[in-house]
Amino acid sequence: MDMTTCLKSLLLDIQQYRQNRTAQNAAQLQEHVEEVSRLKCDRLLSSGQVLPGDCVNGLVELAGNPSTNPSLTSSIISLLAQLACDDAGWEILHTNYNLTSTLASIIHCHSATPGEPLVLQCLQVLLKLTYNIRVFPSTYYIHELITFLMTNIQSQNEDIILPCLGLMTNLCRDNHSVQSYIKSLDNVKPFYRTLINFLAHNSLTVVVFTLSILASLTLNEKVGEKLFDGNNIYQTFQLVFNIIVNGDGTLTKKYSVDLLVDLLKNPKIVDYLTRYEHFSACVSQVLGLLQSKDPDSAAKVLELLLAMCRVSGLRSLLCDVVFKPAGPKLRAGGRRQGAAVDGGIALVQWLSSPVEGAESCSLQALQLLNELLEEALGAETLSNSVLSFVEILLPVLLTLLKGLDPAAGDAHLRKHCHRITHVTSLLLILCTEEATKSLVSSQVSAQLCLSQVETLLSCCHSNSTVTCLPAGADNDLSQVCAEALLRTLELMSKLSQQVKNMETSFYRMLQDQRIVTPLALALTSHHREHVQMGLSLLFEATPLPDFPSLMLGESIAANNAYRQREAELSVKRVAVQEVLPSSALDSSRSVHGLAEKIQNGLELQDNSKASRVSEIIDVYEQRLSALASTVSGLQDLLEAKTLALSQADRLITQYRLQIAQAEAEVCKLGSLLKEAEQRRLDLQQELSNQVLEVEHSKADMEMLLQHNARLQQDSEEHQTLKGAYNALLNRFNESERLLKELQTSHNSLTKQNDALKKNHDALQQKQEKMSLALADTEEEIRSLTSEVKQKNSDIAGLRGELRSMEEKEKAKDQERRDLKETVDALTKELNKTEQARKDASIKASSLELQKSQLESKLKQKSAELQKHSDMITMIHSLSSGKAKSDNLSL
Repeated sequence: MDMTTCLKSLLLDIQQYRQNRTAQNAAQLQEHVEEVSRLKCDRLLSSGQVLPGDCVNGLVELAGNPSTNPSLTSSIISLLAQLACDDAGWEILHTNYNLTSTLASIIHCHSATPGEPLVLQCLQVLLKLTYNIRVFPSTYYIHELITFLMTNIQSQNEDIILPCLGLMTNLCRDNHSVQSYIKSLDNVKPFYRTLINFLAHNSLTVVVFTLSILASLTLNEKVGEKLFDGNNIYQTFQLVFNIIVNGDGTLTKKYSVDLLVDLLKNPKIVDYLTRYEHFSACVSQVLGLLQSKDPDSAAKVLELLLAMCRVSGLRSLLCDVVFKPAGPKLRAGGRRQGAAVDGGIALVQWLSSPVEGAESCSLQALQLLNELLEEALGAETLSNSVLSFVEILLPVLLTLLKGLDPAAGDAHLRKHCHRITHVTSLLLILCTEEATKSLVSSQVSAQLCLSQVETLLSCCHSNSTVTCLPAGADNDLSQVCAEALLRTLELMSKLSQQVKNMETSFYRMLQDQRIVTPLALALTSHHREHVQMGLSLLFEATPLPDFPSLMLGESIAANNAYRQREAELSVKRVAVQEVLPSSALDSSRSVHGLAEKIQNGLELQDNSKASRVSEIIDVYEQRLSALASTVSGLQDLLEAKTLALSQADRLITQYRLQIAQAEAEVCKLGSLLKEAEQRRLDLQQELSNQVLEVEHSKADMEMLLQHNARLQQDSEEHQTLKGAYNALLNRFNESERLLKELQTSHNSLTKQNDALKKNHDALQQKQEKMSLALADTEEEIRSLTSEVKQKNSDIAGLRGELRSMEEKEKAKDQERRDLKETVDALTKELNKTEQARKDASIKASSLELQKSQLESKLKQKSAELQKHSDMITMIHSLSSGKAKSDNLSL
């Protein structure tokens, strides 16, 4: 049997048992309750369906009725506890179905027998139901429940003490009204003494519950100052950390974390914890718990770390522990990842953990990394371990941004949008420091951000209920999508100058008309951060030419109108809800008073007037039943009217939004129509311009033909110049060959000149020697005049020889002069040849330049000729197409 059929049968049995409370109907109803309990009921309460809601309403009503069979009540409570499979289910049972009051009334009815299994079952269910849920003292039977708990905590029954302590812990935690009520009771001092005695109990769970209650009730009083002074607080820290790290029970660990979180709210306790010498070691052991695969345990550990991060004195200490460099084992690989951190690696693993139910752990890990990296990047010096951790973290963060599927349903969309918001917030924190910003810009691409924004925009403007929910509660899907979208745009703005194409994509998205809805939600939000984020994006978008500012103003006005209407309706609802209970209470009091008076009157009447009194009782009973039915009918009518009014308000709001969207679309279509008309006129003008251009093209074609002829002549001239260039090149080569030959002859003549110089030097030396010899001879002539006279013939012979030698010397001088003149003539001829070669080189370079210029001109003319030929072809094709269209129209 499927779930729907079972629920229908269950609802029918509930109605039958209401009408006729027989044992057979009770047994049949209990059988159906147990049958539904055996089925899988995951997320049945949060589905929003009518049938499960009616069944739960009926079951809660039957469980709270004192006349219901206790076994049936126990089965109903078991089924309700099974339906609440998660925190959201427990919250629905508390807020929508008022199960807390029902269970409190059951305990009150059986308070005389506290050891009864039904009472213990109610206490166990209340322990889960009231965890992290605030219960107000105005709740029905809550005062009786508190009295019952205090009485049984001071009893000697060990079986009931533990659940009573746990339930009292839930009721007192973060609930000042319940704390004030307990403190105002007369028996509070004996209750304190009993709790203090429990601190020496052998059960750690009892000790943790007791410390939690004492912390809630006495932390800011004299009793609490004595209990949590400097002598005892360090033992408390050691006890709590030992339970968290080494404890066996999940319940004890969970409440130990809650106790430490509550203690961190006191400045004195925080001061003691900052001076606790084993704090770093304890935090390291707590971080080691993240290595497990249990999401519930990891969630509590992350909750504790988040609470520590929110305390300024502990955040830096926690940051030092988490980003402490890893040990030698991790660095043995020799890579840069070896400088990573042990605690941070465990956080990164929970970001993308495939374990079922790890979604909340992933979000908590992101929040914790936000706090830690904000603290680490705000330090004066950025450590290498933090940079290494960021390098490991970035690929995981970019992987979390992917996988958004709008068709997967609202639950998936809500989770993924929350994830995108936290991831982009973390990336924005990393962009506050230049070193980490460069790492982010190297791995984030414009295409990734653009696809993310496009997907979120499509989600915001799909046909789902996203657009039908204006800015209301924080959990509205529209608000969640809008925040994720604007965070992504803010990230694009931060990286617009560092990532390629990011600035273009960012400004293009700001001019998209779909950005109006999320931007309006941010600007009209009651969160300061959302408003500031919207204003910064608006500041970026306002100067853009196509930014839809008019649509943005209309959307903001619609959101403000919705908020005003919602505020008015909430005031009306509160007034009606206040009037209705008071009137019902007054009527019930008057009815009970009248019944008491009649009962008292019956006791005073004698037997003679008994028949008259019975008639009066019958009349009043009829009137009272009529009044009760009238009151119940009015209550049902009022509830129906209230529901119809809220539905009508929702429909009116949706209709206003649709009208605003329709008006925006009409304005957009009108602008598009104007643009189309303007484009038509532009195209018509362009067509006339094209016709004129065709005529001009014909004239240009004739000019091009003439120009082509001139180009042909230029080509022939180019060929002629090319031949002349080749001839000059040959002459240049010939001149160069002659130059080489002249250089060779010049070298040989230079050698001959050197030889002549050597001969000339030798002759000069001989001449000097001869001059010396002549001087000696003349001296001999003077000294030997007598001998000269005697030897005239010898002197004449010697003079003849001297003359011949002088003539030879003159001949040699003449020969030397001739050689010198020959060398001068060859030098002049060589200079002339060198000048001729230089002139030939200059002419050749000028001819080469003219050749390159002519070739470029030829290529340009050829390209123009090809372009004009293509234009001629296109004109011919257009002319032929126009002719064909004219023939077709004819």
